[in-house]
Amino acid sequence: MNNNGTFIIPANSKKSQLFLSYFNARDLIILGIGIAISIGGLVAAKGASFIVMVLISMPALIAIFLVLPLPPHYHNVMTLIENMNRYLFGIKKYYWRGWCASYGDRAKRK
Repeated sequence: MNNNGTFIIPANSKKSQLFLSYFNARDLIILGIGIAISIGGLVAAKGASFIVMVLISMPALIAIFLVLPLPPHYHNVMTLIENMNRYLFGIKKYYWRGWCASYGDRAKRK
């Protein structure tokens, strides 16, 4: 509690909602599916060459890369890619909606 009688939320309060302080449910699902596909392929391809083994391991490597934490500004690599995609391919026109803007009339803003 600070001097004004209000509570201060700690900066790391969201980490308590994540698994191992870094992964949410979607991350673990993607990681689990990638690893399961790779293990299944490796078990099915006994005695294959090294190149084939590396190619079969690619789903696990891609999944590990996507859920790799990026602590300073983003949750993980997948979040960074989603934000870049949203910025590059999203709407580029932004309408100002200030205190004097009419919210009900969309035709006037076009």
